[in-house]
Amino acid sequence: EFLLLAFADMRELQLLHFSLFLGIYLAALLGNGLIITAVACDHHLHTPMYFFLFNLSLLDLSSISVTVPKSMANSLWDTRAISYSGCAVQVFFFFFLFTAEFYLLTVMAYDRYVAICKPLHYGTLMGSRTCVKMAAAAWASGFLHALIHTANTFSIPLCQGNTVDQFFCEIPQILKLSCSGTYLREAGLIVVGACLSLGCFIFIVLSYVQIFTAVLRMPSEQGRNKAFSTCLPHLAVVCLFISTSFFAYLQPPSISSPALDLVLAVLYAVVPPAVNPLIYSMRNKELKEALKKLVQFVLFQQQ
Repeated sequence: EFLLLAFADMRELQLLHFSLFLGIYLAALLGNGLIITAVACDHHLHTPMYFFLFNLSLLDLSSISVTVPKSMANSLWDTRAISYSGCAVQVFFFFFLFTAEFYLLTVMAYDRYVAICKPLHYGTLMGSRTCVKMAAAAWASGFLHALIHTANTFSIPLCQGNTVDQFFCEIPQILKLSCSGTYLREAGLIVVGACLSLGCFIFIVLSYVQIFTAVLRMPSEQGRNKAFSTCLPHLAVVCLFISTSFFAYLQPPSISSPALDLVLAVLYAVVPPAVNPLIYSMRNKELKEALKKLVQFVLFQQQ
């Protein structure tokens, strides 16, 4: 088994951690669950943008469910243990969902680029089959990456103890337990993955340069506001996701510490799934209207 990092040793602080994570987890379940249900039930939202948002909410809901419940259970029962197989499963699913989300955010940037810069060709370029293929490619790429990295990580001999300096099983922290020199193959794979991620990031940046150039040229203020309302939430989600995850995985060893690693892990693994629904629904009138109808329908059914 492995021993995960505890948030606190005092019983009162452990229960506080449990309560905070429970609140965040329930907020993520509610927010993402509402978006999934609204998009599935409202035919007005059966468009490429909301189809991708549906997939994003599904990924967020799944990824937070991989890490947070186990951490909550450990705090509640005052334990730090996770089985070897449980750790491997956690690494696989977290890496799978994390990578798939990054590729999906890249696809969503392309969708916004086509919608704003090539509106006359939007129906042709973003047909339903194309959207399904793009989303399936994001999920499949995440699955393949996770399979390779998990198999490689857990084939490395570990001889630095069994204490993982994180509240969930994470590849960089497990590599710290490996025997000297044996982690280089996995480190090489992480560098290759980082290069692919950098390519996606550059694509997103270039897409948004084109988008903002096109939006600022729009003569209608209403058109500009509508364009910004669909693009800014996605850009905010991308910035939050990329900045925290890149720094967590590529930070210099000289500034690394268990406390900093813990804060960064919460920022990229726990916070985004909880706040993404809020970010997307704040400026989006169509989604707000659909969520309002859904809540009214649920309340009416209860009466």
